[in-house]
Amino acid sequence: MRKLVILEREEEASLISLNDEGSFNSLSEGLLKELFAALKEADEDHSTKVLILRGVGRGFSAGHNLKEVQGNQDESFYRNLMACSKKVMTILPNLNKPVIAEVHGVATAAGCQLVAACDLAYADTETKFATPGVNIGLFCHTPLVSVSRTIAKKHSMEMLLLGEMVEATEAKRFGLINDVFEPEELHERVMTVAKTISSKSSYILKLGKETFYKQLNMSLEEAYEYASERMIKNLRAEDAKEGIDAFLNKRDPKWKNS
Repeated sequence: MRKLVILEREEEASLISLNDEGSFNSLSEGLLKELFAALKEADEDHSTKVLILRGVGRGFSAGHNLKEVQGNQDESFYRNLMACSKKVMTILPNLNKPVIAEVHGVATAAGCQLVAACDLAYADTETKFATPGVNIGLFCHTPLVSVSRTIAKKHSMEMLLLGEMVEATEAKRFGLINDVFEPEELHERVMTVAKTISSKSSYILKLGKETFYKQLNMSLEEAYEYASERMIKNLRAEDAKEGIDAFLNKRDPKWKNS
């Protein structure tokens, strides 16, 4: 049976590829379940420090599988599908390792949601993004959660209300993605980012990612209280002591990842 998600290793990165080219890597219930399992497996693999999420074939992901939705018109299926999607979208910020979306072709509806849910995202010049559900009478209610938490309100509403394709350069301007590269350069440039991240302490990355997401919904006072406690915890870490000593003595740090 063909795997809908492929997990591979490249240097110190875990490559997670959506592998349902025939449906533009649509986020079917089966693919979402395999993706959740692959994300957990990659996060627990101590031999890698970064996760790279990408799609095979013509595009990254066209969102939920509308043929599957049309063929299962009952509330129990809808609830199961939304639960599978929620598990993937909510685990991404809670993984220990940074997750990079490597996007090409199209990322629409829940595919755009998946890009927005990653920590970093890079696309090639030919990529297009959209939350087009409004065009078929199906407002992108769940995709808007990640999208509206990634880009400004006016840009979010423009995408959601118009349902039109957004070029990669516009997506960068909106803040949906970090940068845009030529198609033949995309993977190499993403790997350069991954290598830079991999040169850091995995423990410090885990600590920092957790702090970043947890403080977002706190008040300013609460955020500084929380971040101060986290900074103290960080200062007491072995890798903080090693990093400071390496900096002061002008040498490369040797991380203990603790």
